[in-house]
Amino acid sequence: MVAPLEASANLALDGQSLAQLRVQAKQSPETALKAAAQQFESVFLNMMLKSMRDATPQDGMFDSEQTKMFTGMLDQQFSQSMASRGVGLADIMVKQLSRSMGVQASGDASAAISPQPLINAVPSAFNEKSQQDFVNRMSPPAVSASQTSGVPAQLILGQAALESGWGKREIRMPDGSNSYNLFGIKANASWQGKVAEVMTTEYKNGVAHAETAKFRAYSSYAEAFQDYANLISNNPRYADVLQQKNDVNGMAQAIQNAGYATDPKYAEKLVKVMGMLKSGA
Repeated sequence: MVAPLEASANLALDGQSLAQLRVQAKQSPETALKAAAQQFESVFLNMMLKSMRDATPQDGMFDSEQTKMFTGMLDQQFSQSMASRGVGLADIMVKQLSRSMGVQASGDASAAISPQPLINAVPSAFNEKSQQDFVNRMSPPAVSASQTSGVPAQLILGQAALESGWGKREIRMPDGSNSYNLFGIKANASWQGKVAEVMTTEYKNGVAHAETAKFRAYSSYAEAFQDYANLISNNPRYADVLQQKNDVNGMAQAIQNAGYATDPKYAEKLVKVMGMLKSGA
């Protein structure tokens, strides 16, 4: 029997580890699925680090091909170390793939090595309990904002969950305190309130880039929900959103069309999150 893959030592997707993973998939699908998920988590983290490096000016006196090589090696080790501890993505991948691919007695978990569809389907990496806790806490301000604006509570709560990773990726102030901005609303020149400046991911021509941006900060979640609802219902830019009436999926597409986010799959992800809310996930 093939020994379980050690995440800390075999997270690189080389030919040998893939072959070993396929053999293990036939003998222990569940173990192999976990290993594949951890490998993807490592690759995903490394891609994020690379994107951040690419977004940083690289014309300093210490910039050279040798420096880039060693920096890349360091980033790879760092991403493997993070993945070995787990950041939550691998856990949700295992659960989703087990359900959608049928990894039972006759299942072959080696197919899980190609996880791209999961990235489009699951916009956050947290379990159902975390999601339900978020829904329980945020439903009251979502309903209140819906009543004053006409924006469906399902849509409001769905965007809060999508933008904040179900409350696990909230925007923080420089001192670490909460900005209460669950919607990723940026602070433009007209904003007179507090501001939080953090790294974010933006898409240019379909390619993700890391950059620093300024976001609005609030004194409470209730204030944040009301500000979001006012933005969608009163800003002419989003006039087409409420025209969709009771079609929340159409509203999601209208929000993307209006340029709320640069992610080309934003509406698709938002629809999936609202579906999870509807099903009680």
